[in-house]
Amino acid sequence: MIDCKRLLSDLQSRVTHLRDDLRVRCDSDAAAHAPLQNQYEAAQASGRTAATYNAWREDELDQIAVAWVLATVFVRFLEDNALVETCALAGPDRAGLRRAWDTHELFFGQNPHSTEREYLLLIFEDTAKLPGMAALFDRRHNPLWTLAPSGDAAKELIDFWRRENPETGHPVHDFSDPDWNTRFLGDLYQDLSAAARKRFALLQTPDFVEEFILDRTLTPAMEAFGFRTVRMIDPTRGSGHFLLGGFARLHRLWLESEPGGVPAKLAQNALDQVFGVDLNPNVVAVARFRLLLAALRVSGTTQLRHAPDFKIHVTAGDSLLHGKRFREFEGVASEMTFDTEEVFHDELKHHYDVEDVEALHRILGQQYHAVVGNPPYITVKDRAVSELYRARYPSCHRQYSLSVPFMERFFDLAVKGESTPQQPAGFVGQITANSFMKREFGKKLIEDYLPRWDLTHVLDTSGAYIPGHGTPTVILFGKNQPPVSGTIRTVLGIAGEPAPPADAAHGFVWQAIVRQVDEAGSVSEWVSAGDSTRSSFHRHPWSIGGGGAAELKESLDEEGDRVLEVILTDLGARILTRLDEVFELPFGCAERAGVERQFVRPFATGEDIRHWRVSPRNELLFPYSSELTSDSSPALIRFLWRWRLLLAGRVAFGMSQLERGLPWFGF
Repeated sequence: MIDCKRLLSDLQSRVTHLRDDLRVRCDSDAAAHAPLQNQYEAAQASGRTAATYNAWREDELDQIAVAWVLATVFVRFLEDNALVETCALAGPDRAGLRRAWDTHELFFGQNPHSTEREYLLLIFEDTAKLPGMAALFDRRHNPLWTLAPSGDAAKELIDFWRRENPETGHPVHDFSDPDWNTRFLGDLYQDLSAAARKRFALLQTPDFVEEFILDRTLTPAMEAFGFRTVRMIDPTRGSGHFLLGGFARLHRLWLESEPGGVPAKLAQNALDQVFGVDLNPNVVAVARFRLLLAALRVSGTTQLRHAPDFKIHVTAGDSLLHGKRFREFEGVASEMTFDTEEVFHDELKHHYDVEDVEALHRILGQQYHAVVGNPPYITVKDRAVSELYRARYPSCHRQYSLSVPFMERFFDLAVKGESTPQQPAGFVGQITANSFMKREFGKKLIEDYLPRWDLTHVLDTSGAYIPGHGTPTVILFGKNQPPVSGTIRTVLGIAGEPAPPADAAHGFVWQAIVRQVDEAGSVSEWVSAGDSTRSSFHRHPWSIGGGGAAELKESLDEEGDRVLEVILTDLGARILTRLDEVFELPFGCAERAGVERQFVRPFATGEDIRHWRVSPRNELLFPYSSELTSDSSPALIRFLWRWRLLLAGRVAFGMSQLERGLPWFGF
């Protein structure tokens, strides 16, 4: 069985080693380097990136290294579960290892001048010829074909998989599983690369959250539109939890409807109803593999050679940049005016090699009866990409989080309804960061855009224990139609989970949310549920404190003769580094680097302020004198020098540091 913890630890070092090897190949081999250079120049020319080549290349090399590791994981899973007849990499036991060594020796007997790199590539090519596997190892769109590691690095990767347990003689890592459970792939990929996790905000949606959201989106969509015609999409699909959940529900209904139907046909019917798009091609590969295994399982197939060639509708691309925009709003929010003309908005003609243009236009060229997902909670670091999003999504305001444009996109991709049984609307459900509710960047979304959609539920999940979700969240449900009623069902937080529960699905707060969401007027120790006035959600900021907190705020607003903004002329940020990851350091880090204490200040976030006490957990480099004029020292400059180009290029109010006449190291 799979030892997930050990597997993750071992593979993280493999990714690092491969990335270093790929970098050396790029620097020493012009032919190997050329494809990446060409891709970067095309992306820069089209305005799709403003990153330096070296920074851009590092992200790509990390992606390629992960692709190589994942490809071998897929092969091992197939070998260990007897889905393929030949063991070429390792196999689950001694016999499998012997067969793998025999295959290895046969290859080099026939190809004496080749290296283990060519051996691995042959394994991938042969696997791609099996039914359902072509898209997974697609030469046009899988990043592993962009650049291969050296023969030595490939040999080390093969040797890693063939390491034996001295007690059993079996490979150290065993992927055999009678249930073909692939959730470990999502858990593995989420943490396989720290760089990818940060860049793409990789975060799996727990099963209990996914099921809750599908209960209130896909299930009612099947009732409203009929299960045979329903289409669902996750435009931020991650490792495929929502798609797998949707596939299982749809397949179950097909099986009940046609108990004597051909199993492979019923599986394909369900696959044809779930769609996904993700910016990260490796995440797409994980989702494809998981969906393929699920289809094989329900069709009764035990060997790929005899499997149907299942088609899976998941592709790599940017849901925010590519595809069709279906509705352009006109007028102000209060008029609820909709422009019903369909407008194609894929002016961005650039596509990376990993992006399948045809599949992107097909998947993002239609609307769906259920749109679900867990959009990334980050801000965009690449200035060019941020501006592309801003140009396409007017709700993007100030230093916006990606939760804002994705909220527009979710409703845009849902089937447009007219609040009638004859023309029902598509259902939208998402768990997202709640920062838009209070921070200034959410003002435009709340006041200009949310009033145009039928937002039906606002559920405060910030107090619930949701594994991996350190950011406070909210679950939103709605339909792509004008608002129907004057109220919104709300579940408002009163108290947070007292301690991490043994089973997150049975945490006190989460269970209270599930129990009370359909019981208006119910109050517990943890949350209160009710029907809140819709108009109160058309004003920024939102107050979603339960137990009477929201009502208290409304009362104070009504009774007070002035609000704070009337009294104050200037209230806002005093320091914006615009590159916190450079300036924010753990305690002691700056001192160890020789930076003088005069250039270091304690640094606290909101999470560090509790119970009338500030407890900073980090420090901030502060390149200023006591008179608040720019100042530095050789030690400080030496520490910051490696990031000087990024620091000099920071943009504030449309101008870089240097254009504003500021030193490159300042704020």
